[in-house]
Amino acid sequence: MQDKTIDYILRYTWQAVARMYNEEATKYGATMATGFALLSIDRENGTPSTTLGPRMGMEATSLTRTLKSMEEKGLIIRKKNPADGRGVLIYLTELGKEKRELSKNTVLRFNDTVRANLTEEKLQNFMEVAEIINELITDKKIFNDK
Repeated sequence: MQDKTIDYILRYTWQAVARMYNEEATKYGATMATGFALLSIDRENGTPSTTLGPRMGMEATSLTRTLKSMEEKGLIIRKKNPADGRGVLIYLTELGKEKRELSKNTVLRFNDTVRANLTEEKLQNFMEVAEIINELITDKKIFNDK
């Protein structure tokens, strides 16, 4: 892969990870987005719907569709936010909590497997490179036309 660009490697790897998670989620009648949402909702106190999108990096329309599907499957319920009557809190149902554990175990298994196949030094290098790329993007140092 030495002749590939950095963005190609990132995109190719992320697509492989997403495909893997979706294949695993399909076994449980879910999707990667559903699993990610389950992991992003506070298990006991619920989560404001307005914070889920940014937390998950999802557009509002995709999030709305995902939450609607989750509600139809009995994974979540929506309640008015007592602190802000205009807002909605998303809570996990008992089934949602069970599926959340499945999602959590799937993510941990992926992490454990990757860690078992890398040295600590290689993993640390990967984390540092990812952090630098994110900082360059956040600080707008790549396509800054100034």
